[in-house]
Amino acid sequence: MSPNSRYPAIGTAGAAVAITGGARGIGLATAKAFAARGAYVAIGDLDEQLAEQAASDIGSRCVAFGLDVGSAESFVKFVNRVECSTGPVDILVNNAGIMPLSEFLEESDRVSSTQIDVNLWGPIHGMRTVLPGMVERGRGHIVNVASLAGKMSTPGAAVYSATKHAVVGLSGAVRNEMADHGISISVIMPSLVRTELGAGLAMPAAVTVTPETVADAIVDSVRTRRAATVVPRWLGSAVDVANLLPSSVREAALRRASANGLAAAANRDPKRSEYRRRIEGQVSGE
Repeated sequence: MSPNSRYPAIGTAGAAVAITGGARGIGLATAKAFAARGAYVAIGDLDEQLAEQAASDIGSRCVAFGLDVGSAESFVKFVNRVECSTGPVDILVNNAGIMPLSEFLEESDRVSSTQIDVNLWGPIHGMRTVLPGMVERGRGHIVNVASLAGKMSTPGAAVYSATKHAVVGLSGAVRNEMADHGISISVIMPSLVRTELGAGLAMPAAVTVTPETVADAIVDSVRTRRAATVVPRWLGSAVDVANLLPSSVREAALRRASANGLAAAANRDPKRSEYRRRIEGQVSGE
């Protein structure tokens, strides 16, 4: 039995695809990848003007709307507008996410709350909005973009790591609930992606990936309906093995890698300043 035989096939050509956080980074690369394969794509983003420019650049198969994923009302409005433009959503990609970096005790409640709203409530709102229609139609596919931080502890990004662990667990549970309805849920867990979200983080090139590589994994999940995919795949196996080691060994490795200082060093890097400014505006509601 093939891994996706229990799910009705969804071809990318002609599919209606909704992507959150689609104005930049992984979301933008994913929108381009689906459009190139003949899908009708709708991107949602808090920065509606940038999203509209991105959609214009992609072409006639792409539209854009404003979206605050932390608001259930905003998500419902977004999906209604999408379905008026493209038809019922066949594929939802919950991609929107933020990653402020700081030590746990230095992070304010507002920053933590915003991360939970975007990174966790976003996928919850998205799934609760589109799943009823998918259940009625007996088909659909949802991709939740988490992070390799959802499989490991991440000093300097504790709440971010917590939200991504939550998305991994959420995705697996909802996948099991929806399987008998012909609906698949896949979670994608990239390592450090070469976007502004990861700017300033000093990581070996071998464990970083491009947005286009992640986008390819997202598109491929429509074919495989695989429950979980780490990008790059080999790194997932390495983390699984590392998680079996005694905690003392893992902690010693983190100390040798100076992991506790990575966040502070990244925040001092000028390349991260624009991302920090934008996230701070989002936290303050500007």
